[in-house]
Amino acid sequence: MARELSLLLVGATGAVGQAVLRQALAEKRITRIVAPTRRPLEAGFAGNPRLLNPVIDFARLPEEAVWWKVDAVVCTLGTTIKVAGSQAAFAAVDRDLPIAFARLAREAGATRYALNSSLGASARGSFYLRTKAEAEQGIIDLGFASTTIVRPSLIDTERQDARLGEQAGLLFARVLRPLIPRRYRAVSPEVIAAALLRGVLDGRPGTTAVESDAL
Repeated sequence: MARELSLLLVGATGAVGQAVLRQALAEKRITRIVAPTRRPLEAGFAGNPRLLNPVIDFARLPEEAVWWKVDAVVCTLGTTIKVAGSQAAFAAVDRDLPIAFARLAREAGATRYALNSSLGASARGSFYLRTKAEAEQGIIDLGFASTTIVRPSLIDTERQDARLGEQAGLLFARVLRPLIPRRYRAVSPEVIAAALLRGVLDGRPGTTAVESDAL
């Protein structure tokens, strides 16, 4: 049985992050959850004695904050180039911030890290996939005792900022699911969240990559 853990959750306002938060709050082995956000979490999470929700400026991470001292980190940060406004701004969210959070938590004593990445992350891929691969490598290089990389395909969730093509793709992914190879099927936030939490709770030594067809 996994030992009890304190957890830093990065990206708690997104679809996967919210699923992680709900599952972590239901997991008795997780004794404390720190979920820094740009804006306060929804009222439904307020008042839980196991949850700390510091509202911070992600452009100026509070390096001296006492809440960096946790056992494990789950990072679900992610955006799109359209929302971010440029490739540089996208990379700042999807690569630089996950690594910055990892470094500060690692320096404070964290030994486990789980990252929500992407199917096909590769140094030889598109800008998006290269950025994801760079985030993975940057975190691996920090030397956590246990690192879990989850690489889901399309996330099966409704986005307020979704483009028409994304909405159509998700619709087809749902309708044609039985015909789509497992590796490319849309994956629910809840399934991804479970894999991320399992990674930090199990704490398997070294680096473990969980591909989409294993979710």
